[in-house]
Amino acid sequence: MAKVTRDDVARLAGTSTAVVSYVINNGPRPVAPATRERVLAAIKELGYRPDRVAQAMASRRTDLIGVVVPDARQPFFAEMAHAVEQAAAERGKMVLVGNSDYRNEREVHYLRAFLGMRVSGLILVSQGPSERAAAEIEAWDARVVLLHERPEGIDDVAVVTDDIGGAQLATRHLLEHGYPYVACLGGVESTPVIGDPVTDHVEGWRRAMREAGLSTEGRLFKALYNRYDAYNVALKLLAGPDKPPAIFCSTDDQAIGVLRAARELRIDVPGELAVAGFDDVKEAALTDPPLTTVSSDRPAMARAAVDLVLDDGLRVAGSRRERVKQFPSALIVRRSCGCS
Repeated sequence: MAKVTRDDVARLAGTSTAVVSYVINNGPRPVAPATRERVLAAIKELGYRPDRVAQAMASRRTDLIGVVVPDARQPFFAEMAHAVEQAAAERGKMVLVGNSDYRNEREVHYLRAFLGMRVSGLILVSQGPSERAAAEIEAWDARVVLLHERPEGIDDVAVVTDDIGGAQLATRHLLEHGYPYVACLGGVESTPVIGDPVTDHVEGWRRAMREAGLSTEGRLFKALYNRYDAYNVALKLLAGPDKPPAIFCSTDDQAIGVLRAARELRIDVPGELAVAGFDDVKEAALTDPPLTTVSSDRPAMARAAVDLVLDDGLRVAGSRRERVKQFPSALIVRRSCGCS
């Protein structure tokens, strides 16, 4: 059987091969709904399959988007990567995911691999591309969108949430329950990283505490962003003489570790200890008790990142404010804070 070509589809649909191309590639020009339906019907009837390799060679771009996350084992990054994949599928693109493990050399490895595959663009969840990573991006003239993090001094377009405001919401809510103060479980960085979400979560906690006239001295504790390290830190903290009445955790994964430590120590939550987190991962609704947390609209953020990385307007220079799309945070109240 002869191979079905784009010309065959055009003849059956009664249109040009250019219009067929616009339908297959979702652009760059719009196609009238009736014409689109005829083209899609012709594709189905003939069993036409586009030659993606030939398309990529001609355009020097593939239907792929490279996504680099710190650790897809963590629920937040897994859910974010899934949201990006769904948003990309809506635009007719596929996603390649790499884990940097918070290491610059791993990030560079995936950047080189993805750029070598001629991806349509890159979405990075990064504390800021290293000099080597930035050089790779510049050398390949790649389209890049930063998602979730926007390091100071990095001028790439970014999609973020209101991390400081969200942390303030959670801390204020805990204080409104009447707890004398709120401790914070932050990251392990000795020097705050500007634009890092966990740094901003700690800053939001500090601001809410200052607004209430409370000291933060000695009330910030360090843990990695995962539940396992947070569990070990919480075991020591909650078993000590200065057990806090309430803890705001910079991530839900940390909060899950704190809840596990409290259960093992037979500390009632929220009777003896109130806990709130940040991220609203799906698991937060299933903890015991269900976790009060801060939510961001991950599906909308993912769609914005995909749209930006595929948009020719991405290269248009603008002010830093114009190049950052910020989504609001929302407080999700459950029982771990003391609410019924």
